[in-house]
Amino acid sequence: MSRVMDSEARIKSAIYMLISIINDTAVPRNIRRAATEALNHLRDEKYSPGVRAANAISALDQVSQDPNMPLSARTKIWQVIALLETVKD
Repeated sequence: MSRVMDSEARIKSAIYMLISIINDTAVPRNIRRAATEALNHLRDEKYSPGVRAANAISALDQVSQDPNMPLSARTKIWQVIALLETVKD
């Protein structure tokens, strides 16, 4: 049971980081769109925490190499990915 709560806490932290990226107008639109997509995956309650995390990582992975991304946003995205990689079912 505590493992599920731990996963949910990690997902909640990732959600807060993604929201900060989405609300940052210095971040290019395509990256904010990917962050929004990842956020929607994390909020999708019909899947288990591990599946939600994997879907979000997939959405973020595509833009994480974008050369137009500001360094601060890239760091946050890598933090979100690292955090979500620890979420297991």
